[in-house]
Amino acid sequence: MSAAKTRRAQPARKAAGKAKSAASKAAARKSAAPKAAATKATATKAAATKAPAPQAALPRPASGASVAVGKPVPDFSLPASGAGSWRMRDVRARKLVLYFYPRDNTPGCTLEGQQFAVLAPRFEEAGATIVGISRDSVASHDKFRAQMKFPFILLSDTDGVACALFDVIREKNMYGRMVMGIERSTFLLDGEGILRQEWRKLKVDGHALAVLEAAQAL
Repeated sequence: MSAAKTRRAQPARKAAGKAKSAASKAAARKSAAPKAAATKATATKAAATKAPAPQAALPRPASGASVAVGKPVPDFSLPASGAGSWRMRDVRARKLVLYFYPRDNTPGCTLEGQQFAVLAPRFEEAGATIVGISRDSVASHDKFRAQMKFPFILLSDTDGVACALFDVIREKNMYGRMVMGIERSTFLLDGEGILRQEWRKLKVDGHALAVLEAAQAL
């Protein structure tokens, strides 16, 4: 082939090479797209599995509708673990510890329940009844209570009756999502049904002992 023909063929070969390279890259991108989509779908599914479904939001009570220290707590009734229902007026003449917790079988709520359970005999000596409350179902409470061998009952407030009365619903960050849920809180009532002390936005460690000391001082 003459030098002139070789020079004329070189641009054509370069253009063909570039077109082939571009086609290869496009094919690679097309092949990678389904894999990337599958990886993203798997990650999304895993995140959904890890994060518990948020419970239905409840409205905050109107001003003045919640309980107040030094005031009688209105009577209320809720379904209880072990079947049947529980009513506050049925434990009058005894001190009452109502502790609200976010959810069964979570680390903080399990630890809190265990600490109250360890001190349960001393609460009994102080004439105080312990009752746990969350928005979990009775079936969930039964399983949780049996597993942890809690010596006190757990109340199911799925409709938020007690949560609204004690104003414990707050906006919380759950796995990066803002949801409405129970803020960990405890309330101590005397034998007349009057609220004597409250703990809100509390830390679990040592809390049960602090409540016991308050109950003993009543």
